Amino acid sequence: MRLESTPSQTVGPYLSIGLPWDDGPFVVPEGTEGAVWIRGGVYDGSGNPVPDAMIETWQADPDGRFDHPDDPRGKPAGPFRGFGRCPTDEQGQYRILTLLPGIVPDASGAAQARHIDVSVFARGLLNRVVTRIYFEDQDNAGDAVLASVPEERRDTLLAKKDGAGYRFDVRLQGEGETVFFAV
Repeated sequence: MRLESTPSQTVGPYLSIGLPWDDGPFVVPEGTEGAVWIRGGVYDGSGNPVPDAMIETWQADPDGRFDHPDDPRGKPAGPFRGFGRCPTDEQGQYRILTLLPGIVPDASGAAQARHIDVSVFARGLLNRVVTRIYFEDQDNAGDAVLASVPEERRDTLLAKKDGAGYRFDVRLQGEGETVFFAV
């Protein structure tokens, strides 16, 4: 019997087994009025694409309502599920078709800027990492979460306008590392 060395990766890449589904990247159906693509890449500490990551998004609809029974404001109108899931491709790229989220209150009742909550799963991560997408062309003033991030790092949370949609890259480590939050 010959023993092989232990792999250097602690987890994965096992995300492709049963997690993705065909309409996972579609928070709204194609052709929905006002829909925008959020596209981006996931990169490791050396700047290399991560071809086996998974991006999950959770957000409010344009009126600030969540597709969840605990939302006291009621169910969103139209075909909006609020949740998206997209694996990265061979170049580490993902895409989510959605609507810009509305403004929602935080725990104290103060308004939060339009944002999308993002979970990133990737090789080498024992647990997901969590971040937010804010939009560079929206009013982000007064958002307590964004204000808690050092000013020189806030740009890692801003999706940049890119044609008819937005670009949001995730850097897991190193220079320009995306800000991640403890949840």
